[in-house]
Formats: sequence, C-alpha cells, structure tokens
Amino acid sequence: MSRILAFDYGTKRIGIAVTDSLQIIATGLDTIHPNDIVVYLTKYLSTEVVELFVVGEPKQMDGTPSQSAQHVRGFMTILKKHFPEIPIETMDERFTSKMAAATVAQSGFKKSDRRNKERIDTISATIILQSYLEKKGNFF
Repeated sequence: MSRILAFDYGTKRIGIAVTDSLQIIATGLDTIHPNDIVVYLTKYLSTEVVELFVVGEPKQMDGTPSQSAQHVRGFMTILKKHFPEIPIETMDERFTSKMAAATVAQSGFKKSDRRNKERIDTISATIILQSYLEKKGNFF
C-alpha cells in the first residue's frame, strides 16, 4: 500500500504527517516553510508512493470557514498544480493546535522544547491525519 500525507498549513510553517505503508498509524514527518513545500514534496515523492493528501481545513466554531481558509485554499491550488495525480481531501482542524500544545505540555520536554512551534505544527498535522484515519475506519 501507499502512504497518506497530511498538512497543517500556516503562512509561516506547514506541519506534515505521514501514515505507515498500511495506513494505520500517523506519525509526524517534518515542518517546512511554505515556500519550500513543492521542492520538499517532489523529493519525498521520488522515494515514497503517496496516494492522498489530507489538508487541515480551518473552521470557526459554527462550522464556517475561518479567516485563514483562503490561505489553505491557495495551498491546495499549489498542490493540485504541482501534483495533479494525487487527490486532496480536507479534514476539520478545529482544536488541533490546542490539542498539540497540550500534548507537548504533558510530554515531559524541557520548557524550551515545549515552546518549539515547529513541534506543535507537526503534532497538529499528526492529529489531523489520525482523525482522518479514524473517520475512514483505517485502524484496528
């Protein structure tokens, strides 16, 4: 089987998570500056087979798109342009950053490591991807 990549898009950083080849477990992969994402994915896709991109969809509490949704749509346009063979699905990302921050706070990391925003973005992408897998029933 192939992998699924998930993205927690931000204008400063993109958190990336990936499944194992059986699409059971989501793992944090990396955090990349948005300007570097196409080069990064091109290199990654040269060694790994990815069948789907999952992009975190920012929403307000009432379910309407948040202010950052326009940036995410632009990011999805870039993905479609450069990787047209890989379909894109979205996943509600409400609360993922708060959940990621809570995870880091409870992790036992040193205080300086807990402030690492890149770590939070990668964990957010992992939460998005794990939520997607659970929604699709891809777990034991």
